[in-house]
Amino acid sequence: MTLLKPALSGTLLALGLCAAGAVLAHGNVTPTAVDTDGLEPLGSEWRAENPYRTSKDHDKAVEIGASAYNQNCAACHGLEAKSGGIAPDLRMLDEGALGDEWFVERVRHGAVRDGRVYMPKMADFLSQEALWAVRSYLDSVHVTE
Repeated sequence: MTLLKPALSGTLLALGLCAAGAVLAHGNVTPTAVDTDGLEPLGSEWRAENPYRTSKDHDKAVEIGASAYNQNCAACHGLEAKSGGIAPDLRMLDEGALGDEWFVERVRHGAVRDGRVYMPKMADFLSQEALWAVRSYLDSVHVTE
């Protein structure tokens, strides 16, 4: 059996601790503001379904949503919504109203288990327009297993 040199062993230990810290810190994020200029304002009452899915603003919503996702979601949910295992693979969200229901629940109430925040209440930081734009982007990268 070959033993690692102390310097390499220390480096591997430090990398492991950093990775463990990243997992433990999941949900402890400060969202980045999203510019939603060009999207129809939605008001303060939350919509049950994505209003941009079939609107004239759909393409703009996908564009804004891609940027918003990369700034605020990709660190945990993966680039292009391809999860690396820390958080759900959002490409596989149910399509239509069923997926919208789960999405609204999660972005408005976050995810907490055993007192630990796994996802913050994103609606406390980002507008309904920004979050529905993210959902529009997720629809655009949807895959089935």
